[in-house]
Amino acid sequence: MSKNHLNFIFIFSRVTIMQVSLPALKAFESAARLGSFKAAAAELSISPTAVSHHINKLEQRLNVTLFVRSARKVTLTELGKELAVATNQGFQSIETAIEKITAKDKQINVTTTSSFAALVLIPALQEYYMLYPDSKVNITSGESIDTDNFTLPIRLGVTDKQSSMDIIKVEQFNLFCTAHAATQFRQTDQITIYTTDWKNSSLPTVPLQAWLELNSLQNKQVQVRHFDQELFGIQQALLENAYVFCSRTLTQGYLKAGVLTELNTHVISSQLCYYIPNKEMRLSRHNFMFIEWLEKLLQKTN
Repeated sequence: MSKNHLNFIFIFSRVTIMQVSLPALKAFESAARLGSFKAAAAELSISPTAVSHHINKLEQRLNVTLFVRSARKVTLTELGKELAVATNQGFQSIETAIEKITAKDKQINVTTTSSFAALVLIPALQEYYMLYPDSKVNITSGESIDTDNFTLPIRLGVTDKQSSMDIIKVEQFNLFCTAHAATQFRQTDQITIYTTDWKNSSLPTVPLQAWLELNSLQNKQVQVRHFDQELFGIQQALLENAYVFCSRTLTQGYLKAGVLTELNTHVISSQLCYYIPNKEMRLSRHNFMFIEWLEKLLQKTN
């Protein structure tokens, strides 16, 4: 740490005790740097009289003369020069810190499930960057909920247990498959359906049985196989030309690409939703833009 930096810390600690105002120090720093009360007033958008008042009060508090005034100019005294170096470095340090903080604010840290990250967020990120090219989105997949207010945890949970303000999408389920498998669905007596047995045991089961009854398919011979993530069920159904019973939210990319087809069956609502815990506490400027974009993205799956 430089000697001038130490002087700055010492002076600021002293002036804090002496109740010297930061506006007075800023007026002094500007006048010292520009060599003019009038120029300082223009930079700070205050009157020259206000600058003079601030500096007079500062001199009274410190019991020193900081400027020698003349009719045409002001000149720093030796003590004024010492304070000018310290305040200039101090305010530059503050401005640098603010710039760094502002730059960090442009990074949006998201934690979510592996399936939501892989099938919804990551494929759509290019669209987000086209709208907000200065932003950076860092996505981490996992089940734990981050406690800091600067991370966006997008979670899958029980709708009735969440605040309505935190919910960003209530889940619906249906059956999906390849176009070829779709043509065979009604003609085939026995089918294999992949679905999800959640790793989180507190989540309600996927509403497969209710869906079968809703579509009068309860008598169809169905072999059900489970994965603990929807992503794996979708991938395996594609590999085997089988069927996957999963949320409509996660299949939109596959549907758009023509890889999957949604069967012409009745969609069933579930007790599940995607939500952001304590969403209102996480609304920094850039987080707000991301959440607004995400909610519009999820509306397309209705």
